Amino acid sequence: MLTSDLLIHRRSGEEIVPKRLNLDLKNLSIATESISLFEAAQSNSHTQGELDRQLLEMEGDSPDYRIKRGLAHILKHDFSEFEIISPLEPQELRQRVFSLSAQALPSQLSTCLTLEKLADTLSQELGREVRTDHITAGLYADLAENRILTKFDLPPPKALIDRYNLAQVQGVFYRARDIILNVDRNDPGEYKLLFRYLKLFQLMAYIEGDADHGFTITVDGPTSLFSESTRYGLAIAKLLPALLHVTKWNLTATLIEKDLYTKQKRTGRFTLASDCNLVSHYPPGKTYDSKLEASFVDNWNSLKTEWKLEREVNLIPIPGSVMIPDFRLVHPDGRVFILEIVGYWRPEYLRKKFSQVRQSGCDNLILAISERLNLEKAGVKVSETSAIIVWFKDKLSAKSVLAAIPNSISL
Repeated sequence: MLTSDLLIHRRSGEEIVPKRLNLDLKNLSIATESISLFEAAQSNSHTQGELDRQLLEMEGDSPDYRIKRGLAHILKHDFSEFEIISPLEPQELRQRVFSLSAQALPSQLSTCLTLEKLADTLSQELGREVRTDHITAGLYADLAENRILTKFDLPPPKALIDRYNLAQVQGVFYRARDIILNVDRNDPGEYKLLFRYLKLFQLMAYIEGDADHGFTITVDGPTSLFSESTRYGLAIAKLLPALLHVTKWNLTATLIEKDLYTKQKRTGRFTLASDCNLVSHYPPGKTYDSKLEASFVDNWNSLKTEWKLEREVNLIPIPGSVMIPDFRLVHPDGRVFILEIVGYWRPEYLRKKFSQVRQSGCDNLILAISERLNLEKAGVKVSETSAIIVWFKDKLSAKSVLAAIPNSISL
């Protein structure tokens, strides 16, 4: 996403209007030129500092400098990888060079001899050739400007502009006090994807409605907290690409901004709907929310059992929220159990999760809980829930889940 200084927004009354680039010849040309600089820098193993200087030259005195800078920011942070290239960790390399240098009087000759001596030593230690220029380049390779562009995922110019437009809209939510999101009647899978991202980004949301009629989701923004949180604002902004995978929706955000001249806070408003023509770079769905779930599925598939493990399960409405169970276990005789895995989360999440379990009213719920969680610190008592409890350490065993099911056949 873009930093605040790269956001270009204007006001129309109380309405906040973010900058969007048209897919015209001018903007496509700017995007192509920016991409070409990164592509050449990667091919020639340029440092970040060298690339930054080239980008600055490209900006020149153009009135579009903020657009060019914004495109470069996205290319640098979303499509590029910069690495430290050094024979040793730069801190250790500096220590070795300075220790050897201290053994001789300072001079150009002693410096050359020191580098040659260390190059020979490192070549023997590492089993590969280390030259003196490798050492000089590696001494301060850990500085940001000296990192080498080693990987660049070449995007089409249109994709870069799409990402820029999305980032400009995301930046609006940095100053959101609250967001009211109306999600109309959609495919249940789209609801589940949206709610999983709400859960993933740990947003404070109040949810009303059901899958048949749609949902109204009220999300508290960063400026509604006792102290403004940029991190929380970023979390809300990250939700937008997930929302773009939902077919029909609209939202209204109340914003709190500082006037550039008076420095006084003022209120703004931002609206957006599903016909906004923004493009998401998130995948339309992911199979599992965590490695823990994926490991459990692999373990389950290795067993021979009549129980069927289902991933896509129904939403369970509860007051002010929605519970999305991780799995459903179905037996040919008609028995059904819901499995919820509680792995590694903060105390606030644990309190909310156990509150949801109590409110769900499910008498067929299996709660798999990591022994590593500090439930006492979170103020959570397992005895207060009627769920079937299964404890696990690093991995959840399919056998332990099956063994906990009443009247199940042990393996």
